[in-house]
Amino acid sequence: MTYSLILLAHGSSDPAWRAPFEHFHASLATRMQVPLKLAYMELSEPSLESSVAELASAGLRRADILPLFFAAGRHLRKDVPAQVEALRSSHPDIELRLLPPVGEHPAFIDALAAVVAEQAEEALST
Repeated sequence: MTYSLILLAHGSSDPAWRAPFEHFHASLATRMQVPLKLAYMELSEPSLESSVAELASAGLRRADILPLFFAAGRHLRKDVPAQVEALRSSHPDIELRLLPPVGEHPAFIDALAAVVAEQAEEALST
């Protein structure tokens, strides 16, 4: 295979914070036809850098990086693009594309709104 999708989360030193991302990754990986990796921007392993290095050494030619962020704040406007640019220099044989954060996708907004509405309805019925 020549392509992989990297799910990028912020990262935390707290394993409890990482658990939902790891569960999501494991669940999604069983549904996907393409290799799927979970990486963290900082404070956690696997880092984005180690994940890209692993993919490059495995001979993958292209990877999309999907930030699991609600919005594009400073990290996604400055820090992550700088990381990706450095990775492009370090691994010129793999094409890296940074996608918009999941929070900007209309389907994400709809799904999140449905969860919030469901929680509100449950609160009203108790």
